[in-house]
Amino acid sequence: MLEIIAIVISFFFAMNIGASGAAASMGVAYGSGAIKNPRNALILCGIGVILGAAIGGGEVVKTISSGIIPTSFISIKIVVIILFSATFSLFLSNLLGIPLSTSEVTVGSVVGVGIAFQALYVNSLLWIVMFWVIVPIVAFVIAFLFIKILHYFKLSEKYSFEGKIITYLLIFAGFFEAFSAGMNNVANAVGPLVSAGIISVSKGTFIGGAFVALGALFLGRRVLETNGKKITSFSKIEGVLISGTGATLVIIASLFGIPVPLTQITTSSILGIGIAKSGKTVLQQKIVKKMLMVWLISPLVSLTMSYFLVKLLIESDFYTIFVLLSLLLATIGAISLMKATNQERRTVHQEGGGI
Repeated sequence: MLEIIAIVISFFFAMNIGASGAAASMGVAYGSGAIKNPRNALILCGIGVILGAAIGGGEVVKTISSGIIPTSFISIKIVVIILFSATFSLFLSNLLGIPLSTSEVTVGSVVGVGIAFQALYVNSLLWIVMFWVIVPIVAFVIAFLFIKILHYFKLSEKYSFEGKIITYLLIFAGFFEAFSAGMNNVANAVGPLVSAGIISVSKGTFIGGAFVALGALFLGRRVLETNGKKITSFSKIEGVLISGTGATLVIIASLFGIPVPLTQITTSSILGIGIAKSGKTVLQQKIVKKMLMVWLISPLVSLTMSYFLVKLLIESDFYTIFVLLSLLLATIGAISLMKATNQERRTVHQEGGGI
């Protein structure tokens, strides 16, 4: 029964990955008009995801399944806890309006289990976190330098970037990004199943890729529309830069078996372009604050959830559970108190009693 539950949660998680991150990979091509029909964009996305998962998704699956904690600690119950924690965190983030990285959420869930059992491959975890920091920085630098060079030599004025060639390049870049999402993100859903011996790596990558593709095809329309409208202010050559840079970096990370956040990489590229064109004023925008919030919250929410469930369902450690709940209530209370204090200061200021 637990095995069936684990499989259902895993494939549901895979479909949500497709509906969010994978579908967004074609947003630039669709939003710019390179692909007119949203259904065609999602079909192309699905094909790219399946190919990426089947051809190169195995290394990241191995990292998720056995590279963070020893496989001896992985049981079907633990798999359910890991997948439930990751899925619940994504659901909670949707309610709060905060976009979370599926890679960070999944790694956080696995790390939470490792901390609960005091069995964690710290060096491997540090290696992954290092990639989480370095890869977005590299994406930012590439985008920044590219735009500076483009404008310095006035290449955008010398050549027309709106022709058929750049349109085809943009479509290919979107497909390339979907391919990279398949290589990297499918592991988040099927890695725990592989670690418990429920499914093999080859079957897991193919079936997981298929469910990610289905999620993109049937549930990704809204994300595609939103992402496309958000990026229509970019030129087509900038769209190629965003998708191409993200896809290349994610594929390189996938070859090393490192799960990385595609969302943060794409955002970093957008910031690089924005700062190159408009200066530091871009840093004052909400997108920067949201990006930093994503990086901090993504792994911590799922880590805490999986740790809590291990202590509750596996070890029955009610003392630790009491401490966690007390800490949660204290945090909520502190946040409420800070909001109330800030509101009171604003009210006093508006009524003329403040400075």
